[in-house]
Amino acid sequence: MSDARPNVLFVMTDQQRSDTIQALGNSRIHTPNIDRLVDRGVSFTNAYSPDPICIPARHTIRTGCEAVSTGYLGNEKRDARHLEDRCGPFLARSMRERGYRTFLVGKYHAHPRDIDLGYDHRLSFEAFREETGHEVKTTARQGAMVHLPQQNRLPPDDNYEAWMTDRAVDLIGRDTDEPFFGLVSYEPPHPPFAPSPPFDRMYDPERLENPVKGDLETDHMDEKIPTQNHHFWTTREGGIDDTTVRVIKAYYYGMISEVDRRIGRLLDAVEARDDADNTLICFFSDHGELLGDHRGWEKSSFFESSCRVPFLVSWPAELPEGDRRDDLVALTDLFGIATTAAGDQELRDGVDVLGTIRGDAEPRERLFGYHRTPRLPPNFTGMVREGRWKYVFMRNGGREQLFDLAADPNELDECAADNPEVVAELRAALAEKLTDAGANEFVENGTLRRAPYQEIDMGRLVREPYPEEPADVLD
Repeated sequence: MSDARPNVLFVMTDQQRSDTIQALGNSRIHTPNIDRLVDRGVSFTNAYSPDPICIPARHTIRTGCEAVSTGYLGNEKRDARHLEDRCGPFLARSMRERGYRTFLVGKYHAHPRDIDLGYDHRLSFEAFREETGHEVKTTARQGAMVHLPQQNRLPPDDNYEAWMTDRAVDLIGRDTDEPFFGLVSYEPPHPPFAPSPPFDRMYDPERLENPVKGDLETDHMDEKIPTQNHHFWTTREGGIDDTTVRVIKAYYYGMISEVDRRIGRLLDAVEARDDADNTLICFFSDHGELLGDHRGWEKSSFFESSCRVPFLVSWPAELPEGDRRDDLVALTDLFGIATTAAGDQELRDGVDVLGTIRGDAEPRERLFGYHRTPRLPPNFTGMVREGRWKYVFMRNGGREQLFDLAADPNELDECAADNPEVVAELRAALAEKLTDAGANEFVENGTLRRAPYQEIDMGRLVREPYPEEPADVLD
């Protein structure tokens, strides 16, 4: 290779909790290849999705801008082509301008589907469908079935993730004069929870832990959690029982282990290169999954299960191996990691993560998060993380929560009433941050806007309509 700049490989999963890596403390899960990345570099144990839902999180990654800067605070299928005018060139285009060949394999989740994200090569579900004749989403049932344990209808060597990995291995292995910037974006363990065999039978539910639950008022103070439960057909009187949750978790873990095997092939492809040590790899997820914790499912909550994510950074030529750090980092920082490695730093709304590892920059003191679900009452939620504290503000009803994560990592004891000075300080910090961002919808005269509490109408997600009469499906 003629260029001494590092290759940069981003490996991304969808909806993977931070506590699903064996080498970082989960003895019940099998992730030997993600563990290789832990050994290869630096693991950040306080990493967050600053807007824990798919589209906003991915726009943050590709722009380096927070959700209040991009204007995407919820899953909105709006035209995103204007984002480059608002935030600057997308990450892939920025890396191409810095002399990198660029590729994307897998999920990109931006609209319209033909949007130019700046990649020289982009291979996604359209190419898979054209080559194989398979639909990605035919691998499992949607709608009412989405959270029930299922089996992928395609063999493990024929499914979408296997196809993706084959293409990514080819692109990683190409010998060119330019370094590469690549994003390999897997959809698992996003539901449907449908691993391929034998991954659907790897885990005995009786050996897995029950979900974490506090009192109902604390768990469901954010009204989006029970609403989302109903939307995704997970509403039950008193919640889903622990036995069923453990069965679902077994399949969720199976999907992670299946993706882990794919990641092993990517790492083998990197290690086969002469410049393997000069290849920076970041592994992360767009958000987590409640998975029954706090009597909730899916994401969009600022409970740790939903918003804290895996975040591994390795670069053997430059960074320590097997290191762990508790700095506050976020998906916003990935833009700066890539451009800094390319030799032309651009942080945007992020911080200099590589500089903090080397001791050349200070880690952030406060981390902010934002979320709003479209088409619902005024449900904006803001979050502040600082030191041991997490503060959450819910505009609908002006409700607040405070958790001491050092003493209460499972967020079972809401303690706002016992710490009014902390609440006041973090509330003011959130208001100042929103004011500086020009998010006037959420602040007024330096104060967070509150709205009278409104109940949210319940609705169901139905992707596969049921027949009027049972026998109709047999026609």
